[in-house]
Amino acid sequence: MARHSYSDNTFLNQLIRHIEAHMADEHFGVSELAKKANMSRSNLLRKVKQQTGDSVSVFMRKIRLAEAKALLQNKNITVSEVAFQVGFNSTSYFTRCYREEYGYPPGEESNKTQEEPLESDSSQYQKINPSFIRSYLLPGIGLILAVLLVVYFTFVKKEDPTPEPALEKSIAVLPFKNDSGDSSNVYIINGLMEAILNNLQKVEDLKVVSRTTVEKYRDQSKTIPELARELQVNYFIEGSGQKIGDQILLSIQLIEAPNDQHIWSQRYEREATGIFQLQTEIALQVANEIKAIITPEERQRIQKAPTDNPIAYDYFLEGLGKTTEQNQESLIEAINLFKKAITEDKNFAQAYGYIGVCYYFLDVFQAEKKYSLELNTYADKAILLDPELAPGLIAKALYYMQDEQYELAVEFLEKVLDYYPNDAWVHNFLSEIYANYVPDTEKYLTHAIQGIQRAALEQDSSTASYTFLHLGNALAQSGFIQESEKYIQRSLELNPNNVYTKTVGAYIQLAQDFEPQRAKAALLEALETDPNNLLVLQEIAKTYYFMNDYKAAWIYYDKFLQLKKTLGWEIYPAEDIKIAFVLRQLGREEEADSFLNSYQAFMENDESIYSELNFSAYNAYLGNSDLALEHLQSFTTEKNFQYWIVLFLEDDPIMQQVASHPQYQSMIKKINTQFWEQHERLKKQLVEVGVL
Repeated sequence: MARHSYSDNTFLNQLIRHIEAHMADEHFGVSELAKKANMSRSNLLRKVKQQTGDSVSVFMRKIRLAEAKALLQNKNITVSEVAFQVGFNSTSYFTRCYREEYGYPPGEESNKTQEEPLESDSSQYQKINPSFIRSYLLPGIGLILAVLLVVYFTFVKKEDPTPEPALEKSIAVLPFKNDSGDSSNVYIINGLMEAILNNLQKVEDLKVVSRTTVEKYRDQSKTIPELARELQVNYFIEGSGQKIGDQILLSIQLIEAPNDQHIWSQRYEREATGIFQLQTEIALQVANEIKAIITPEERQRIQKAPTDNPIAYDYFLEGLGKTTEQNQESLIEAINLFKKAITEDKNFAQAYGYIGVCYYFLDVFQAEKKYSLELNTYADKAILLDPELAPGLIAKALYYMQDEQYELAVEFLEKVLDYYPNDAWVHNFLSEIYANYVPDTEKYLTHAIQGIQRAALEQDSSTASYTFLHLGNALAQSGFIQESEKYIQRSLELNPNNVYTKTVGAYIQLAQDFEPQRAKAALLEALETDPNNLLVLQEIAKTYYFMNDYKAAWIYYDKFLQLKKTLGWEIYPAEDIKIAFVLRQLGREEEADSFLNSYQAFMENDESIYSELNFSAYNAYLGNSDLALEHLQSFTTEKNFQYWIVLFLEDDPIMQQVASHPQYQSMIKKINTQFWEQHERLKKQLVEVGVL
């Protein structure tokens, strides 16, 4: 058996030994590898992704294919036999994976070996393909020479012309058309469309445009090339159908966008009871036509029936249609339809999960949450019935977000991405958490980028405006001020009234010209868009605070506090120390003490990366210079904090109380150095993914 060395990476080498020990076992997948490694599935996925850049399933496939490559150099063994020996139960699937990895079918391997001699029989890398080496190993001098030799024989010595690169496997499922005059059955056609889209989203090898993105094209008449340019995809699915009695009639077309060519079409006539099998068959056929690699685990998830009760599934599809209307009345109708589905099938996990999600959105804008118990109960029931199902995991994450247990929310959202890597919605939730609740600029930036990529750059919608806002804000928080501008501008183009984008834009402007008067004017303009926006009110007050105009600062802090009280919202607790300082400057000591006490309560329970900085500010306010500097020193070791700390900390009026301390400037310098070193590390990553 071929051995694979990962330099001194003990963790990856241990995983390889487990995979090699079960090489022929087609059922040895991600979950089994996690058990062998004594890790949770989520931790395994995160660690392998971090160290290799690939998912665990791709990592395992590359190990198996490298072993297959070595075996195929023996002419006396067939492709089918090799496929079986390395854990593929389908020769056609093995052939597709092999071609995807090496650029030619496995049957040509023995000829390739003769045409392209390897560097040495003694090399431990001779049976591993070049892309595998470049992807995973930390090369020493010997390995670099090996790679150079293979590159020479592959790209210099060969005389065959380079084949045209395959199209990127990006696809959009356009809204299906109802061919019937009966509008009451529209939900069935829409449900089929969404189910096919959801099945395709389970395939990691595909880039799938989200439902919210394509929905706006329902009544438009743009050409396929025009749509391809807007959505940045290479394939489209079009469909139309109707339900007549117990029969479903559905026509499907797969279109290659660059040349507007129909590459596959099919007309289906099925009993309504076979609706699930129909949507599964279509998704698998489409993936096959565009040569997308579907792992055995992904195929199993696609083929898994949500219910075997057609009446329950009909109620479910009708409920799903109601959720897209996004208003309270429709959400209540959707819950009732999902509950009818459960009445028909008490083990219908998807229905339980969607009920939980609906309850979350009924509560989302309410100061007092009414449905927390229902949300948690239905989420737990869905997960109990199917622990890998996205709606149940999302519902549980939303419960923890509502309950302010953000670390647990992250855990469940990341589990969703383990099974459904193309879910842009989840990346947006994670962006929100890392931006506001568990501050981490690197993770915020990562998920903001993935949200853009997974959403296929949603166009012309309010949702898209927030997607671009997240990336613009994440770039700004990481110090990429100029780069963030284009995403903020794009967000405003999509939604000129997005007050949050206007707010971030004001700070980007301030970071460039250091003119607080202009930033203040931009924030006041944003407030005109939404006079009752708490974020903008406190940002205006904060701007006056930094300008040492405490009377003006109090005017806006006062409005901010009154609105908070009216709404019953307990948000922005870190602002209390600035409010206390402003009141103290105005001679209102008793009120100032009250806000300082509330800040102390917040500070003592804060577990974020800013905890030490909060203690430092508190002691600076009290005039405890030594303690303030002690906590500031502790903060100098933190990473992934926001650029606004670098921009404002040194001149913060509260921190100015200890600015004369001889160690103050050296600590400010350390904090700045720490930030810019992290900035440079992020810059390399952003260049690699094409953001910079």
